[in-house]
Amino acid sequence: MSVAAGTAFWFAQHESRLAWRDWLSMITAGRRERLRKVGIGIVAFVIFMHFVAYWMVGRYANAAIDKQTLVTITGTVLLSWMLMISQAMESITRAFYARSDLDLILASPADSNKLFGVRVVTIALATTMMALPLAAPFINVLIALGGWRWLGAYGLIAAMGAAATAFAVALTVSLFRVLGAKRTRFVAQVVAALIGAAFVIGLQVAAILSYGTISRVAVLQSSTLLALAPGMDSILWWPARAALGEALPLFAVLATSFALLAAAVALVAPRFGEYAVAAAGVSSSGAVHARRNAFGGKTSPRGALRRKEWTLLRRDPWLMSQTLMQMLYLVPPALMLWRGVDQGNGALQLVVPVLVMAAGQLAGGLAWLAISGEDAPDLVATAPIPPRSILRAKIEAVLGAVAIIFAPLLGALALASPWHALDAGCGIAIAASAATAVQFWFRSQAKRSQFRRRQVSSRLATFAEALSSIGWAATAAVASASLWLALAPGVMALAVLGSAYMLSPRVRAMPGDMPRLI
Repeated sequence: MSVAAGTAFWFAQHESRLAWRDWLSMITAGRRERLRKVGIGIVAFVIFMHFVAYWMVGRYANAAIDKQTLVTITGTVLLSWMLMISQAMESITRAFYARSDLDLILASPADSNKLFGVRVVTIALATTMMALPLAAPFINVLIALGGWRWLGAYGLIAAMGAAATAFAVALTVSLFRVLGAKRTRFVAQVVAALIGAAFVIGLQVAAILSYGTISRVAVLQSSTLLALAPGMDSILWWPARAALGEALPLFAVLATSFALLAAAVALVAPRFGEYAVAAAGVSSSGAVHARRNAFGGKTSPRGALRRKEWTLLRRDPWLMSQTLMQMLYLVPPALMLWRGVDQGNGALQLVVPVLVMAAGQLAGGLAWLAISGEDAPDLVATAPIPPRSILRAKIEAVLGAVAIIFAPLLGALALASPWHALDAGCGIAIAASAATAVQFWFRSQAKRSQFRRRQVSSRLATFAEALSSIGWAATAAVASASLWLALAPGVMALAVLGSAYMLSPRVRAMPGDMPRLI
């Protein structure tokens, strides 16, 4: 059945087709031959998540509806909702800055307000669909063990997606009005990261300060929180009661959420084009600004390359949320470190592997940007600098950025325990170097804008980087107690790196001409 061009339904088909292509490209890295393997992987992941869900929530399926149950469900719903707001804000920011079809849309005779309204609704659907794969196994287990009342949780997820998008639209537009298009590009990413991490980190901080543990459950199940919680008949429990399948709360939550989304579409869609034009002007002016700021001064070629990499990393708006999120999750271990000064080495041994793991993951992302995400490889290759010096400058830029971020934490750790600081410092250096090496071995030319899809460009590199970081974190954790016992996880981490090196594309293609890192 043909659909008239320019109608809302026609725009919805267009946006859905683009969203599907974007998702398909993200999970297959643009290679359709991977689709079958990806499908098998998704099925295996769903089955595995059902076992995880049974282990985590199976015993709560038939729990009585008391204040403890309502507090736990409400806390989980609030955490999920804030993560959905974070994802919706990122999607809206990308719609402002990264979509290149604005000129075509505004020049066409079609009603742009319809398209922008449909685009907001599409973001709401995408936000909901991204939450479903993680939530569905838990809901299915609860339905299987606790009855059909848990079916209301699916309706609650739809309501959460609509409300999260409405809130994200309102917040992003408010930032545009207050800060302007130029600052919003950076601030929106920071706010999205803060919203996504604030609740979980807040619970962990409260647990550390109150109970000396990093577990969030300790706060949600504490007698203090139960005493402060409102009565059973409070409207604050309606989202939890909606998840339990109670008709009136479910209907009220759905109606309120969809009304908020409709209001966001009605108020923002007529101004969406104006905001997007301003954002497009900011995006296109970045190159002019970059040309005006040459690397002057007396510096070596390698020093100029390091400065160039640091400047690009600092200007990358999409990297900010990723890096800030990793830094925010270092707040609980830093707090554990602060409390560990008076509690002996137990808390310090927990901090060491967290720091090492975070350093490995951060270095992997930065190394991908510096090595594979080079937007001017031909220009850099024609510079009067040996290729080895170019590579060394990129590696120094990555490791220098990691050192700047983790140096304050290591300094605080040294005040509490010099041995743990030395252990963590060595672990951070090794994990960061290992992650950088993996990205070098599996390097492939890509655009910096594809940073969020780097995990699918080479799944072998992704698994090798993760396993390497885990291995070095375990090695550092064991080494804080015994160097001899740390040999076992250290050997396993080296085995992971050796396997990744031998399986890297260039080594397999040229076994007699193995590339060197430096």
